[in-house]
Amino acid sequence: MHAARSSQTRRAGARALTVLLAASALAAGALVPASSAPRPSGSEDLTQVAYRGHVFTVPDSWRVVDLRKHPDTCVRFDRHAVYLGTPGPDQNCPARASGRTEALLVQPASAAPRAVTENPTARTYRATADRIAVTATYGYDRARIQDVLRGAGLPVAAARREGPAEQRAADPLPSDATSFRGEGFDTCAAPSRSAMDAWRDDSPYGAVGVYIGGINRACAQQNLTADWVRTQYTRGWRFFPLYVGRQPSSDGGSCGGGCSAITSPVPQGTAGADDAVKQAAALGFGKGSVIYLDLEHYEPGGKVTDSVLAYLQAYTVRLHALGYRSGAYGNTSSLMSDLIANKSTVTLPDVIHFARWNRVSSTSDSSIPSTLWAKHQRVHQYVGDTTETHGGVRISIDRDRLDVD
Repeated sequence: MHAARSSQTRRAGARALTVLLAASALAAGALVPASSAPRPSGSEDLTQVAYRGHVFTVPDSWRVVDLRKHPDTCVRFDRHAVYLGTPGPDQNCPARASGRTEALLVQPASAAPRAVTENPTARTYRATADRIAVTATYGYDRARIQDVLRGAGLPVAAARREGPAEQRAADPLPSDATSFRGEGFDTCAAPSRSAMDAWRDDSPYGAVGVYIGGINRACAQQNLTADWVRTQYTRGWRFFPLYVGRQPSSDGGSCGGGCSAITSPVPQGTAGADDAVKQAAALGFGKGSVIYLDLEHYEPGGKVTDSVLAYLQAYTVRLHALGYRSGAYGNTSSLMSDLIANKSTVTLPDVIHFARWNRVSSTSDSSIPSTLWAKHQRVHQYVGDTTETHGGVRISIDRDRLDVD
């Protein structure tokens, strides 16, 4: 049920009745509409969203989605929204989306103490309380999301930095988990197990790109767990893990103006690598795995190129220190051209994932010298934003050709 959006002009009697109804329903643990709670004059209206005995006060303009009624809704953190309930296993997500803003996913959970952790690199809070688990993201308005959590009685002021206790490493997969030669696809949210089974039996693909984390990862990943990854591995799938860190600009590629941009390349690249390894290890991708840094398209030249290359180099150097291999996703006319032009002055990534939507399933490209990344070190994204159906299951994807050992 969606929260009612009432204006400042709503009559006091109607508001009182709404509050009484909300109180009654809250006692029963239901999801209910509640009245708007306007800010002082000149500010935006707020609305209260009640779920399982907890009330979240958010801007009236935010979309509120009841996932029980709309289980195929794509839970995305690149738009202002409150998602209530458990995301469906087969969300109707786009092939790709990038960015992060203030948003909430409030899910049912077993009884738990009120506690809050924060991952500042990924700009994400995770909170637990009686009967709920909350994922709260923020872009440039951290104070806003803190207010929302605080207003719901969650101890955001005492939030702990997310650490090993929250992201324990899973038993590592065999070393070939990120090695593959052949056709693959990537999609914004990891598909359900049944969808993966259908595609394994009835599609040309043998590898899947999964978005494991990052400040600009837009889609929630309800299916992406260590158990899911291991299950898919045992069924024959291989992987190319993608980490959506800071971007060259806020509006490049699929960002649409909502991406957090690189501002301090070296420390941010290093922090991104640390977080990428933590997320990868939690899914079972052990040392030696390739983790691809997703860098959306930009106009190369000058300070932007310098910033991107310094960021990627810091990421690569740190991954190597942690025992992982560095991959880099980017357009042939931006990131790849910058890497090639500066090959003698930067630490190159071990594997490239280049985007050129020419519909040619090959890892050779006239813009990339045959002497670079020549030893099974390439992935080509050759079709983007397409939708395919295999085994009766429809998914929006990008197509990729892999040659990675």
